[in-house]
Amino acid sequence: ADAVGATKMDRPEWIAVDPYHAGSVYCTLTNNSDRGKEGKAPVDAANPRAKNVYGHIIHWLEHNGDPTALQFAWDILVMGGRTDTDKPETKGSMKGAEFGSPDGLSFDHRGVLWIQTDVSSSTINSKDYKGMGNNQMVATIPGTNEFRRFLTGPRGCEITGIAFTPDNRTLFINIQHPGEPSEGLSDPQHPTAVSSWPDGDKAGRPRSSTVVIVKADGGIIGT
Repeated sequence: ADAVGATKMDRPEWIAVDPYHAGSVYCTLTNNSDRGKEGKAPVDAANPRAKNVYGHIIHWLEHNGDPTALQFAWDILVMGGRTDTDKPETKGSMKGAEFGSPDGLSFDHRGVLWIQTDVSSSTINSKDYKGMGNNQMVATIPGTNEFRRFLTGPRGCEITGIAFTPDNRTLFINIQHPGEPSEGLSDPQHPTAVSSWPDGDKAGRPRSSTVVIVKADGGIIGT
């Protein structure tokens, strides 16, 4: 990619194709704190923020909706960040739920875009992310710029994996490495120092888990 001059992106992670708009593709760019530093990738139109600790989501639209096209238009769906500031280097462009470090990305069968975050354990709810809480999952309908928080994870975890049943009434997500400390290794003598997910008051050792989510009334997830 470097040999042909491809744009250096800010840590691309997941890609999702809009099922209702042909050739419309989204990609999460989790973050890049080195963007703009001397000797590192410079700020550019597709990666417009130096020290991009919050990341963003980019959108491509293939020419005429054709996936074999050699040209495309593009825009930025959202810049991650805070909604309680006016500083351009930290301000998020979303309305509603603020978030940063977008990672997991998938459309459901109704065209709702679901986004999961992967803030590192050393940064969760601290440093640039102080007061923003644990990793989370939000949803949006592209074009509205409204983002709604659907769930937050236990301490020290990453939210990852998105899978819906065809009727959109059951959602599967993963809780990865819950209880991971902000630095160093977990203490085997105190396994619940950060989290006891999923056993809670039983105080079991935290374990990665797959969660099955359904509505109490059996309805469609996200309604």
